[in-house]
Amino acid sequence: MATLNFKGKTFVQNHHLSVKYHQLVPKKDKSLTDKVSLNDNLIIHGDNLIALKALLPTYAGKIKCIYIDPPYNTGNEKWIYNDNVNSPMMQEWLGKIVDKEDFTRHDKWLCMMMPRLNLTVA
Repeated sequence: MATLNFKGKTFVQNHHLSVKYHQLVPKKDKSLTDKVSLNDNLIIHGDNLIALKALLPTYAGKIKCIYIDPPYNTGNEKWIYNDNVNSPMMQEWLGKIVDKEDFTRHDKWLCMMMPRLNLTVA
């Protein structure tokens, strides 16, 4: 089986387990209907790792499609790595813009995506 190795992989493999569950709270002022419900189609705005974790208790195994719009790794966005992983290397990445001149941008992108992908197969 092929493997993909990248800087930081060992630190993020189980990061999704340390993220706390969050409660989804519908906002009537953001809804397109007067009947606000978590049982219909949902649009969730926020950090996608937290959103995925919030979906698990109610929707695990019931979701057919999730579209996550990642602006990461484009070189045009002012993306900042923000997953607070307990590692000196990862702490050094926090709060700094990742641009196309950053030679570790692919490592950072993979470190960002791995916990999210782990939650989608949970």
